Amino acid sequence: MTGIPHTEDRGGPVKGRPGRWPALGVLVLTVLLVAVDATVLGLATPYISEDLAPTGTQLLWIGDIYSFVIAGLLVSMGSLGDRIGRKRILLYGAAAFGAVSVLNAYATTPETMILARALLGAAGATLMPATLALIRNLFHDPRERSLAVGIWGATASAGTAVGPILGGFLLEHFWWGSVFLINLPVMAVLVLVGIRLLPESRNPSPGPWDLPGVLLSMVGLVGVVYAVKDAAAHGPGLSSLAAALLGAGALHGFVRRQLTLPAPLLDMRLFRNRGFSGAVLADLLTIFGLAGLVFFLSQYLQLVQGRRPLEAGLAELPAAIGAVAAGLVAGRAARRFSVRSVVSGGLAAIGLALAALTTLGQSTGYPLLGAALLVVGAGAGFAFTVTADVILTAVPGEQAGAASAVSETAYELGAALGIALLGSIVTGVYRDFTGPAGTPAAAHESLGGAVAAASTLPAPTAQAVLDAARQSFVDGLTLAAGVGAAVLLAAAAAAWFLLRGRRLEDGTGESTETAGDTAGAGRP
Repeated sequence: MTGIPHTEDRGGPVKGRPGRWPALGVLVLTVLLVAVDATVLGLATPYISEDLAPTGTQLLWIGDIYSFVIAGLLVSMGSLGDRIGRKRILLYGAAAFGAVSVLNAYATTPETMILARALLGAAGATLMPATLALIRNLFHDPRERSLAVGIWGATASAGTAVGPILGGFLLEHFWWGSVFLINLPVMAVLVLVGIRLLPESRNPSPGPWDLPGVLLSMVGLVGVVYAVKDAAAHGPGLSSLAAALLGAGALHGFVRRQLTLPAPLLDMRLFRNRGFSGAVLADLLTIFGLAGLVFFLSQYLQLVQGRRPLEAGLAELPAAIGAVAAGLVAGRAARRFSVRSVVSGGLAAIGLALAALTTLGQSTGYPLLGAALLVVGAGAGFAFTVTADVILTAVPGEQAGAASAVSETAYELGAALGIALLGSIVTGVYRDFTGPAGTPAAAHESLGGAVAAASTLPAPTAQAVLDAARQSFVDGLTLAAGVGAAVLLAAAAAAWFLLRGRRLEDGTGESTETAGDTAGAGRP
């Protein structure tokens, strides 16, 4: 297969590659599947809790091990795709993703489930960088590329709606493993159609793949995330300190090694570009503020408010609607106003919506929740779509995989940190609830455990246990929403300064940065 051009004509409009829009359809199908897989897990969590009886810590690991592994491998897999071919790694990864989904569906113990989610993360790490890198190489015209990135981001957001709705339907008619088996037909279509429609692209002069760098990046990222998770759940201790030191040391070694290699996995000089660094930071903090909240929101809707799975899925629909609508117009808005105003405004909107969720109670009406989710989705659609475009156009085409991996690493690392830290806040507050005499120990592990334990108790005791457990869960959820709000508002302020002078290309050769913002790796 022939590769596509790796350079772009910046002197004027660029003729588009034939067949690029059908090829985009294949790529967004991949994104849709990954997004669906992430959201159906949250909806299935109460059923997994009942069937596998995990401890609270195991439940958190089931929720975030996928993000841990994918964050650790994204840079490596993005760089590998640049070397062996992005189409090839995408199709191989899709086949592996489908196969490992079967292991997730038929897990019989918490340990098996954690392992299955880790393997799914390894397969997933091959998918997302390849999709965004192929978009960079399919769409040479900046305005078309912005629209394509917007569709890419909007599809990911649509997956957050499709996941709960489809998952809710499956959970009401089948067992919880069915939410993973839906991956199989989608991946089969992706592989068969992708073979025909997707062009191959790779770095024509990639250099050798740096295996020591791969190991250092994975050890570093997983070590740091584990340290945050362990410290949040159990307080600072020797294990969290050891993990933090190991992770920090590995990342330091990774950075030093990449700076000395002629063909690094990741060109660390990119981070000297203030706009690039600001976009990466905005990505990470956007998802950080959302991830922990979204992970526990499905439990709130089902186990606190008593909604059925399908109803809970539909209740989360406004977030996806807001994200899809905002994602499709984000590029146009950033050109009309500025990158920093759109990104900072999006982050601030998310922060204010999360602040509104600090008022949640057990019987809070849906209008408040629905409005907050709509604003959260719109803010994420604006911020994430524009920052993805900024990151993608900050590097030459042959490094698109590595740059895409930076964007996706920020996304997945933010998700892992959000679930670890904000989720641990929810769990920590929840565990301290005071139940009536005879409350089983299992009730303190998770809200799902409390619901299961209550079914074995006399009616008055069961109701008292459930009331105390639900109130404690809501207290933890509102505290986590407050922390997320503070993080997002701080991120909005930081993005306002870091993205000063940054512009999106308009197809006429205009620079992506104004004078004074071109230090380091930016274009002159």
